[in-house]
Amino acid sequence: MRPGPCLKSFKISFNIQVNKRSRDMSSSVNKLAKGRPRIAGLLIDVSGTLHVGKTTTPGAVDAFHKLQESSIPFRLCSNTSKESTTSLVSRLDQLGFKGLSEERDSEEGIAQAQEKRREEQKPRLVWTSIGAVSKLIEELGLKRPFLLLSDSARQEVLQGSTAQGDLQEGKTQYDSVVVGLAPSVFDHSHLNTAFRVLKRELPESAHPSNNSATPKQEIPLIATHKAKYIQTEDGLSLGPGPFVTALENASGITARVVGKPTKDFFEMVINDFTDGEMPTPDGKIVVIGDDVEADLGGGAVELGLWRVLVKTGKYRAGDESREGVIPPDEVFETFADFVESLVQG
Repeated sequence: MRPGPCLKSFKISFNIQVNKRSRDMSSSVNKLAKGRPRIAGLLIDVSGTLHVGKTTTPGAVDAFHKLQESSIPFRLCSNTSKESTTSLVSRLDQLGFKGLSEERDSEEGIAQAQEKRREEQKPRLVWTSIGAVSKLIEELGLKRPFLLLSDSARQEVLQGSTAQGDLQEGKTQYDSVVVGLAPSVFDHSHLNTAFRVLKRELPESAHPSNNSATPKQEIPLIATHKAKYIQTEDGLSLGPGPFVTALENASGITARVVGKPTKDFFEMVINDFTDGEMPTPDGKIVVIGDDVEADLGGGAVELGLWRVLVKTGKYRAGDESREGVIPPDEVFETFADFVESLVQG
């Protein structure tokens, strides 16, 4: 993928920034707002940051509209895999987050569609791990994925890729396994079928002699993300992570994770920022979320993004100072508090 102009600007100082962060890990994150760099754009988590289920976080809708009226460009980045991107946009609209139009990339290749949007200066405001799955399936040329996904997410994956055909369990020559957050199919039957696909242990009728994957090639295991748990309206619930890990352990195949916080996902979204959007192209890209690892870890650290943690959603006291966690650059009570500090500054 061709790096965008803003990606080049912050990669230059990547090593210096990461080394400095390591030296400053023991400092208080709450006092870092005064040292905040110039901001080029925002990557905003959705679930847990803007809303939890059908309830918005305090002041989030007003803060979102305030951000829309500002000159600060942003993208929403969601690991949601229980629904399609279109369904997510519709749900956000119902919650009060207006102005998030969703353009599908299925009529032409996803990479080509993204390049076309850049040329036309038409940003795509909502990015999801389901969209990233579709992109990877297209890139790998996969035709028969076994999908542990909701019906809504399944439709987006198939529509946004060249994958097609009858995906009935046990009746298809599967060439990959895709796992998202799909509680209704996290049972022994479906997980066992996924395991057998990965181990090439399905009946011969499911694997004809003209199998496109040679015996030496691993069947790809693709995961939308590996969050251990998520925040739901009635409390914490298991995410797809434990189920992906179970398939990894049983099959011996390492999953390709495509959503947050992978470097590839963040780069894909950052590359969508257009030249005309960036008032401070030499500034920092901010990522804001409620999970210090699933939102702010991994690629966010690798790319030297400015990492902001909010105390809503799945956040629990002390998350930012847990052993093995790289502390965020700033911590706020809510997304609204962060936006207020940003627009006033």
